[in-house]
Amino acid sequence: MAHTQVSSNKCAGGFQKVFEHDSTELKCKMKFAVYLPPKAETDKCPVLYWLSGLTCTEQNFITKAGGQVAAAEHGIIIVAPDTSPRGCNIEGEDESWDFGTGAGFYVDATQEPWKTNYRMYSYVTEELPKLINANFPTDPDKMSISGHSMGGHGALICALKNPGKYKAVSAFAPICNPVQCPWGQKAFSGYLGPDRAAWEAYDATVLASSYSGPPLDILIDQGRDDQFLSASQLLPDNLIAVCSEKKIPVVFRLQPGYDHSYFFIYSFMNDHVKHHAKFLNA
Repeated sequence: MAHTQVSSNKCAGGFQKVFEHDSTELKCKMKFAVYLPPKAETDKCPVLYWLSGLTCTEQNFITKAGGQVAAAEHGIIIVAPDTSPRGCNIEGEDESWDFGTGAGFYVDATQEPWKTNYRMYSYVTEELPKLINANFPTDPDKMSISGHSMGGHGALICALKNPGKYKAVSAFAPICNPVQCPWGQKAFSGYLGPDRAAWEAYDATVLASSYSGPPLDILIDQGRDDQFLSASQLLPDNLIAVCSEKKIPVVFRLQPGYDHSYFFIYSFMNDHVKHHAKFLNA
């Protein structure tokens, strides 16, 4: 479980660090960011995992979301991985922005040539938490998950597929029903093949319809002026309908005037950290 520090910056009383390691799941070098709040110097802390969206790396969240101040206040470690394997030399991996590099979609691919490396689901739910818990002052029983867009989809499916593993989940402008939208259909057919039943295993709306785990509190913020909302890529109404039918508590906030960018995330990040703190520090 060797990992190497790439950078370290004092931030909000703690440290924003970036590390690199050789991933066994993804068979390549991967970077991940870790924010260590001041509390981590003396105590074990809960961990919030942040999953970023299409085209992002571990850098976007740590430089744009402003989550460190709230994380410092609530004593939460934030871990932000990259969004896909890197440099695998797979033919076609760099051809489009919404498939391949920077677009792992948090699934375990079953199709050639992707299935050897594109295992982001197992990386995020198994390999990375093991690495984090072995090397940082964490409380391994207290983790939660959040994300944006493709990463919001990732956060929702990780929580819904692993009842009880995450204490809470939140998302900004998540892709809620990927089997029904162009982004999801493109990614899932490439990574998972033509069988739609395989797709449904990674669709938050489908997973919510059969969820039977412990209570899971979901917070979703969505910008009303998000171009991808109007392009029917996100489809939050489908998820909300299923959640209300299944009595899964979801707070959905449609935020007037906000778009899909990190300016939107920055505006409401404190609320999300507070949401997680309520369950992580209980």
